Amino acid sequence: MKLKSFYIALFILTSAFGFSQLKTIKNKTTYPFWINVPEKESTEKQPVLIFLHGKSLSGTDLNRVRRYGVLRAMDKGKKIPAIVVAPQLAKGSWNPDKVLEVLEYVKINYNVDESRIYVCGMSLGGYGTLHFAGKHADKITAAVAICGGGNVSDGCKLATIPLWIQHGDVDYIVPMSESKKVVEAIKKCDESADVTLTIIKGGNHGNVERLFHEDAMYDWLFKQKRE
Repeated sequence: MKLKSFYIALFILTSAFGFSQLKTIKNKTTYPFWINVPEKESTEKQPVLIFLHGKSLSGTDLNRVRRYGVLRAMDKGKKIPAIVVAPQLAKGSWNPDKVLEVLEYVKINYNVDESRIYVCGMSLGGYGTLHFAGKHADKITAAVAICGGGNVSDGCKLATIPLWIQHGDVDYIVPMSESKKVVEAIKKCDESADVTLTIIKGGNHGNVERLFHEDAMYDWLFKQKRE
């Protein structure tokens, strides 16, 4: 029985700590952030997935960032084969240059595959994702923006990378038109641009968070690779 108990304890420890290490990085970049590094990171170059949260998670307590989205999905058991980076915004809107500062720090300090750098976000983070991609498209591979919006003036820059934009059809906080007008601007610049708009039937501003717990978004992102 003692030997059996030992192996059960060993299995639990391996499950909890074998796959990755989740930790916080503070006072190194303007935005403090969570980072989750796969165990195999030391020997293989890894993709990077940046998650930008919505307004309700803003503040100075980094634990708030784990309330929904990518980190919440990981806390519930989802394994993401990438260096996951989740910065926190204290207040206001996401600054593309400060997000880039976080990315550059990660590239310098971790074993990053620069051909596979992804960004995703929801609500204010959806705006942040498209603002970041609209200014620094050359730094990332692909992006997913959920129930957000962007600048129509960024249409031509956004047209240069694969984008998946998703919005619920009963979102009364951020209207669906915010996503539609960005897609229209992208298509106006380049009809053949790799942009997909998915309208989620019955999706409101909150329940689309389930997308972070499903495989589709991650499967789509991780198959994209910059040449």
